[in-house]
Amino acid sequence: MAKKHDRWTHLSNLTQHYHQTLQKKWPIETDMAHQLDQVVVRISYANVTCEEGIAGPLPPPRSSSSPTTLYNDQTAFERATTKYWVHPDNVTEVKSIILFHLPVHIYNKEKQYEAKDAAISSVYFDNSNFDLYTERLERTKGAEAIRFRWYGQETDSIYVERKTHHAEWLDGNSVKDRFMLNEKEVDAFVQGSYTADAIVADMRARNNNKTKNNPNDEDTLQHQHFVAKGVEKSFRERHLEPMCRVYYNRTAFQRPNDQRLRISLDCNLTFIREDQLDGKVRRPHNKWHRTDVKIDHPFHHVHPRDIHHFPYAVLETKIQTHLGQKVPAWLQALLSSHLVYEVPRFSKYLHGASHMFRDQVPVLPWWLEELDKDIRKPPVFGVGLSRSLSLQPLVNGHHRRSLFQPSSAAAQPQHVSINLMGDAKKGAAAATTTTRKKSLMMAATGRAKDDDKKGGNGDLLSRFYPKLVDSGKKFISNKETPSSQQQQQLPRPISQRMMKRTEPKTFFANERTFISWLQFCALLLTVALNLLNHGDHISRVIGAVFIIMASVLCFYALGRYQFRAYQLRTGRFITRYDDLYGPTILCICLVTALIVNFYLRLPAITQQSTITPPPPPSS
Repeated sequence: MAKKHDRWTHLSNLTQHYHQTLQKKWPIETDMAHQLDQVVVRISYANVTCEEGIAGPLPPPRSSSSPTTLYNDQTAFERATTKYWVHPDNVTEVKSIILFHLPVHIYNKEKQYEAKDAAISSVYFDNSNFDLYTERLERTKGAEAIRFRWYGQETDSIYVERKTHHAEWLDGNSVKDRFMLNEKEVDAFVQGSYTADAIVADMRARNNNKTKNNPNDEDTLQHQHFVAKGVEKSFRERHLEPMCRVYYNRTAFQRPNDQRLRISLDCNLTFIREDQLDGKVRRPHNKWHRTDVKIDHPFHHVHPRDIHHFPYAVLETKIQTHLGQKVPAWLQALLSSHLVYEVPRFSKYLHGASHMFRDQVPVLPWWLEELDKDIRKPPVFGVGLSRSLSLQPLVNGHHRRSLFQPSSAAAQPQHVSINLMGDAKKGAAAATTTTRKKSLMMAATGRAKDDDKKGGNGDLLSRFYPKLVDSGKKFISNKETPSSQQQQQLPRPISQRMMKRTEPKTFFANERTFISWLQFCALLLTVALNLLNHGDHISRVIGAVFIIMASVLCFYALGRYQFRAYQLRTGRFITRYDDLYGPTILCICLVTALIVNFYLRLPAITQQSTITPPPPPSS
């Protein structure tokens, strides 16, 4: 109604005002996303707690948010990075798959996790000529990207980060360096009054001169002095100013105290202008960022020309290849699936600057054309998360309980689909009690028997096949030992005969195949009747053989038709849909019949050739 009002009146923007009012009172979309993130974090915490075998809270890791602590691994990152786009429809599924292998990394475990802790804000700096933008896009040797980053709502601790492409001091490797400042010191650092020497001196003073007895901390201070000196030089020589703010909610997956493999998924990616190149005042004088923008996504109060919402989530894999870390098989399968879309060399700042300053930047990145496409791919059967006919969750086409089976070659079936979840751990099988298994089996078996009494779905095998399978299982289970029987018995699905949603052309293809077999049998039967009615002794024998073959083929075609129909109705994959043996046997029988016919006719043909024809009558 508000949109129609604005379209016909052209008097005021009632739609925007109405949406902002509702968003302030009931922020439904934001709350739902935050609640889902909290659920993911809690599941990850429970998983880590079970794996490490502790009942209480995890010990707090070394915190990098305190300005009084220095660590080498928090100041320099040398990683091989690959970036992908994830459609919003696939974000939850991708998170769930990664959660099977890596826990959620919490930046500060000393406090209770809140939704705002996932918010990350970064202000990127550049000059009016966009020198840093051009160098990063052209991948020039030594190209820099300088940003000020903070986590959550509080801005007491600001990380000054510098990404360097093909750094000379690392033999041409790319690296990300950073050091930390208090929020009140950032303006002085940007203006040049707070130098790198003063930063390192204050760090020594905060640590009470403990670095004199610890050479590692002294090396860290020297490295941070080197980074701060380089950033200070770039601000002074390149005349850098805040250009663009990038906001997103990050879910990071990483093993505690292990940075060899790190996966991050950034959602709600938003770009906000911070510059004043067009003469509009967006931030206070001599302030390094806008003060009117917090973390209240989706920022309805920001003018539409100053904001850009990215349509996809960004998946980023960071692997420390220089430490020998390789891409795991499950991650390789995920990255090659339909859930992600690879975008090499994608950069948040390059994309934001190209959108905000499209007329000022000299070159546009290549991936802007990809935004006009639909990155969603057709789902691959058996890949990712799905549900079975009994509405039970499936992991790569298999029930969740199959992940708890012992990982032996005999017990593991051969699967055709890509396995994203990996091998299950042996110890997880002990978590399920015997009572739980028996109750599930009794409930499933009871419902299955009730369904059997009601009848099948219309095909013959749906009535007899489950009973045959159950009788076979009982026969096999009687020969097994009690220990192996407990390992292999699993509850049956609650409903095995629910109609599976299959394309109609599949049923029609099965029917056409059956009709084709009947047509051939009818042709063979016609030939056999002619041989029986209008032939000699040999012809009648061959005709009788053809009649038997036609009858057997009719029943064979009917059985194959019913068996395929049963598989399509129930969703069970028992054997292949194509027939490998029927046509072969049919050809062999026909060739044999022709050979026998030729063998029986051969004496008559030979006898006729030996008879001398009578002489012609004389005139």
